[in-house]
Amino acid sequence: MTIPPMFERLVDDAAVFPPGDLPLADAVPAHVAHRSAWYSALVGPLLCPASSLESLAGLARSLPEPLEVAVVVDTGTAGVLAAVDTVAQEPRLVLRGVEVPLRGSPLGENARRTVAALDAALGGPDDDEPAYVEVPRSPGWEVALDVVADAGYRAKLRTGGPSPDAMPPDDEVAAFVVGCLDRGIPFKFTAGLHHAVRRPSEHGFLNLLLATGTAAGGGTAADVAAVLSIDDGERLAAAVTELPAPSVRRWFASYGSCSIAEPLAELVALGLAAEVAP
Repeated sequence: MTIPPMFERLVDDAAVFPPGDLPLADAVPAHVAHRSAWYSALVGPLLCPASSLESLAGLARSLPEPLEVAVVVDTGTAGVLAAVDTVAQEPRLVLRGVEVPLRGSPLGENARRTVAALDAALGGPDDDEPAYVEVPRSPGWEVALDVVADAGYRAKLRTGGPSPDAMPPDDEVAAFVVGCLDRGIPFKFTAGLHHAVRRPSEHGFLNLLLATGTAAGGGTAADVAAVLSIDDGERLAAAVTELPAPSVRRWFASYGSCSIAEPLAELVALGLAAEVAP
């Protein structure tokens, strides 16, 4: 198998977001090429801001096949319904997810408004169109997670950004992972996951897979945090290979990356993926 089950649809294509910032007119054909390449099983939907959906719809009309898209709602909670309707009305777009960031405080009240907007737009949770509520690193995040869990939606954590302090420390990421599993919430990550293995200023996506497996196996938050600090690629690759993919990917759904080539190249270098000659 060229892409093992552990990595199937692991990487959502966030090419139009920073730091890649690829123009949508270039990101769409690049995504189509990814979806037809030998590593296509690795690639999830194209992530698109709600504010760019009209442009995406215009580009999609020239494609031979419908385009799978996950919408990142950058138009406020009130824009959720309009974003979902825009995709629904375009036959060449297929909705594969909605992501809504929480802004302001109190987070619990904002989370309640957000899940109400998702209910109105989607009619409730749907695994074919999963909705993620991005929980910020702010007081009250656990209350927001309770609201998301009660509504049956999923959670999202930002693991990096333009400045070093945008990278959450290991204990915060561990608390998020354990908190999601305790509440039965699948989750995804975004930002800063450019490499497979932990670096001084970046989390590694293999670390996060192993962290999820550790938590799912009954590990404590301290156990999970310890796994996030591993920077030995061979050790990490061996440990991830031993994990049961269904139980890990049941919780860790995917992560957004502005590059598909980087995670692919590192999986190949670590012997975790390979192109098989025809």
